[in-house]
Amino acid sequence: MSSKTRGVSPKGSLGEDERNKLFVPKKVFFTKGVGTHKEELRSFELALRDAKIEKCNLVQVSSILPPQCKIVSINEGIKELLAGAITFVVISRCASNEPHRLIAASVGCAIPTDKNAYGYLSEHHAFGQSDKIAGDYAEDLAAAMLASTLGIEFDEDKSWDQKKEVYRISDRIVKTTNITQSAIVKNGYTTVIAAAVFLF
Repeated sequence: MSSKTRGVSPKGSLGEDERNKLFVPKKVFFTKGVGTHKEELRSFELALRDAKIEKCNLVQVSSILPPQCKIVSINEGIKELLAGAITFVVISRCASNEPHRLIAASVGCAIPTDKNAYGYLSEHHAFGQSDKIAGDYAEDLAAAMLASTLGIEFDEDKSWDQKKEVYRISDRIVKTTNITQSAIVKNGYTTVIAAAVFLF
């Protein structure tokens, strides 16, 4: 079947009718959380609660931001969540019970300016990294992975336009963002999460 008869453009984006027939997210929101408890599982649940996504059955997916997928605020996004619903997320998670350990979880996002092109989401978790360091790393990772997916050579230092805070990948300009949660472990287990939550 040709792409024309299926309603798919040469760039891989879909018409509205075709999007409705397929399982392609229309919206995404970003959230983060931290939880502490003597049990690791409970600390994870508390981190989900802090991120306001504890009532969902989360399914981890990788890592494409669909064309025309609208980024919405967490307040708008959680209104569409239903208790017990299967909910698709790109999620990063880090946990430790080592006192005074700095932990971080981040999801980076690379967004092409062409709304009909797809973007990329990256998960990064680390020990000993601040919000800033982990977030910047996740953004760099997302931009590099998008460039690699598109078959474009990418130099993070040369491609970065500091004035405009965008990456220039080939003839495309890519904006990046991240959601990052860090914490210092105190008593018991601490879990940090960062997530991109897809809505349909």
